[in-house]
Amino acid sequence: MQDLIEHPERYLTTVEELLTAERMEQAASLLRSATPRIERTGFDNWNGGTEQWTIYLAIDTADYALISTTKSDIEEQINQRLKAVLEPYTENWYSVKIIPRLANPGAAARPNTRIRRQTRLNIIDGLQIDQVAWHGNLNEIDFLTRIYNLQSLPSRDSRYKDAEADIYQHRINNLDWDDNWIYDDSRFELKNGADAVFLRFLCETVHPMVRPNKDEAIELITQYNDQLRQDGWALMEEEKIAGRPRFVARQIGLASEFITSRARNAAYALDARWMQQEIQRLEMAIDSDPALAIGTAKDLVETCCKTILTQQRIAFTKTATLPELTKLLTAELCLVPEGIPEEAKGSKTIRLLLRNLTTITQYLSELRSLYGSGHGRDGKHRGLEPRHARLAVGAAVVFIDFMSETYHQRILPQTLSQPTAPTKSKSK
Repeated sequence: MQDLIEHPERYLTTVEELLTAERMEQAASLLRSATPRIERTGFDNWNGGTEQWTIYLAIDTADYALISTTKSDIEEQINQRLKAVLEPYTENWYSVKIIPRLANPGAAARPNTRIRRQTRLNIIDGLQIDQVAWHGNLNEIDFLTRIYNLQSLPSRDSRYKDAEADIYQHRINNLDWDDNWIYDDSRFELKNGADAVFLRFLCETVHPMVRPNKDEAIELITQYNDQLRQDGWALMEEEKIAGRPRFVARQIGLASEFITSRARNAAYALDARWMQQEIQRLEMAIDSDPALAIGTAKDLVETCCKTILTQQRIAFTKTATLPELTKLLTAELCLVPEGIPEEAKGSKTIRLLLRNLTTITQYLSELRSLYGSGHGRDGKHRGLEPRHARLAVGAAVVFIDFMSETYHQRILPQTLSQPTAPTKSKSK
């Protein structure tokens, strides 16, 4: 069938429309993005000389990896509808085979900049589990018009001319669609559409006009970013509206992710929820608000010190400075340089490293006073850049990572094996 060979998109588009109409969204989206290549792969003499053709559908390697367990099912969905489309025009046999798209010759491997389908599903599942109203304080039409032109989208109900009238009828007049209808409606492309649309949808769900409660918005942002960071994205604060943050989507570098991943592990190990919130603030501020990142880095170290000291029942005053807290902590964890025997190889180097580690907190306090958040500035003040914030955050993470790991390896096992002791006091 020469026309199919020369113009495959004509027939495959019809197959895609059938899949969409039957709500087979994953197969339709995959077919929409695929590059087809048709080859004759067999000939059947016993069936009147029937030719056998294979349509190879090349898709991005990231998408191919995600469908490893469902590839055969998707191929079958496409094959059945392809047969229905071609049957009136040819007696030859056609089938589809999904393959990974080859990179250009000499091309280097590129990082994944797409939001994977599984990431989207995890976020959507989380919203449904927590019964979050995606439209917040707005009605659904007002919310969606912030992102889509509803009057240009088709109606699913033949009685109405566009999506706006369709939604009004079924969500306001009759209320016969469930609350989470948006996620499975292919017109809005949340599961299979462009990354920009999905990210814009998430940003709007936490916009101050939609969700004015700042704590609720931050909690959602944390859940979103836990998933998005795996694909190299995060929602970060762009500006404030009436004192509430407005978020935008940005790609995050591997460096920022590496810096904070160890801090996150330490926070989980210490069961320090406030530390986790500060790490979230760090991730959003490193590039967009270096001053806030520097101030938060200092707060993060302080929280780490107080958490371990509290768990060890070491008393400290409310006015204790960060260097004072550090001194208490290093003494409790036996990190004083004198604890290393002279005969140990590299003992001098180890002492220097430990001494420098404990002075990090002094430098962070000074840096916060000079450039961080929390202090007023004169009109000529010049802040630091994101690279300086990364330096401060990196130093803070090195500190809490080492202290947390030392605590869990050397102190905590002893504490758990001993009977409860009275509160110790090492405050000055």
